Amino acid sequence: MTAVRVPEIAQSLLERAAATREYRASLLLLQLSAAEVDSGREAERENAEYLRHVSTAHGWPGRSLVGEEAAEAAFTIALHAGHDPAVQGTLLRMLGEAARRGEAQLVQWAHVYDGVLVQSHRPQFYGTQYRVGPTGVVPVRIAEPAHLDRRRASVGLPTYAEQTEALLRRFMDPSAAATTSPPGFGRTSGAGRRTARYGEGLRSGT
Repeated sequence: MTAVRVPEIAQSLLERAAATREYRASLLLLQLSAAEVDSGREAERENAEYLRHVSTAHGWPGRSLVGEEAAEAAFTIALHAGHDPAVQGTLLRMLGEAARRGEAQLVQWAHVYDGVLVQSHRPQFYGTQYRVGPTGVVPVRIAEPAHLDRRRASVGLPTYAEQTEALLRRFMDPSAAATTSPPGFGRTSGAGRRTARYGEGLRSGT
């Protein structure tokens, strides 16, 4: 088990990420009022600023600084920082540097990278992002789909078909997914590869 060097930061990251996951799950299921949506968005802005502050002061909160679970919580916060492209871009760069040092997972970087692309209206590169539309869960536009699984394998992601199947199963029963998903970034699939936790790669809207 990884030791936690800064427990107060670890605890804050865990609490913030848990609240974000709950907010995002409720948002996807259309369970929130307009006031609750505004409150959730403001909380995500505050989370992103907090993560940026921590990363500037201490370096990216990776395994060595805050432990495995809180490092994964930092990823969740970065993924949902798309309200401010400049901040999310900074977090993406720091997360990438941490992944190269072994302090974060490369698959986490891939998710945030796709999020940055989608937020800027460009096709995603690794196929981690989906939208919930009138017909259900649909993928966001993907660059060069013929080479998608090769790119996914390069960062440790399962095939696109495997990920989509797992995501659809969880989306059909979000309450079960919330209680059965293990702590951290997601479920392990195949040879140590990870798929997104329910809701991590889902976006509301069409």
